[in-house]
Amino acid sequence: MSILIKDTTREERIRIINRALNCGAGGCENCSSCWLGGGSIDSIYQDFILNVLKTEVEERQKRELQRRIKKAKLPRSSNLDSFDFNHSAGITRMQLGQLRELAWLDQMYNIILMGPSGTGKTYITGGLIRDAVLKGYKAQFIPMDQLVEILRMKDVSTSAMSAYKHLTKCNLVGIDDIMLMPMKKEEAVAFFNLVNLLYENASLVITTNKAPTEWVEILQDEVLATALLDRILYHCDIIKLTGSSYRMENRSGFLNKNTYSSTSNQQKK
Repeated sequence: MSILIKDTTREERIRIINRALNCGAGGCENCSSCWLGGGSIDSIYQDFILNVLKTEVEERQKRELQRRIKKAKLPRSSNLDSFDFNHSAGITRMQLGQLRELAWLDQMYNIILMGPSGTGKTYITGGLIRDAVLKGYKAQFIPMDQLVEILRMKDVSTSAMSAYKHLTKCNLVGIDDIMLMPMKKEEAVAFFNLVNLLYENASLVITTNKAPTEWVEILQDEVLATALLDRILYHCDIIKLTGSSYRMENRSGFLNKNTYSSTSNQQKK
């Protein structure tokens, strides 16, 4: 029996399965399988039910993956298959391939991506988060300013506390633009507490344009900065990216330059 089931709704598939199961259990006067000679669930409905269940499982897995990708809060561009090795210097195709295997994630290693703005730090981080989600890991990308806001509000906001708890349950957390802006003492302490909680329980991918030696100045606390670096750098690879800004070299505008030039000439007259 060949039956097309992709166009049926989930509720319709459930009703069909129940009908088939009822028929196989004891037969019924109105069921077509009984009219075909008292066929059993094994002989008539087996392939159909397997197809129904397979389709249901595939759809559930697809919805679950979409939910987890949304939960990861990836940046707009995060597919490392499209990474431009001709522009970004500091990482080879082989090195990126090793990172994408995620063996370091199972070993609780951290990655620090250093370099000026526009050299691919955020792109690589988002791509590794995406790869981790596709392989079944719990992972999230978060800019440092949003993380600081969560740390500041978690004790007074249920949504912030929920976001904080989700981070603590991740296998991989990507933090973008760490140490870009000065932090208040209480924010720095809260950030250290999060890193300490994730220490040897999860991996971090951190992007920064500041060398670790400069973190003391940002945190304004040498003891705290030392303790923070001790936990991050214990099992860690530092990748230094160089080059000009990809965004500046490929920037675009919406104004027609010819129109703008023509308007400017008319105004001068």
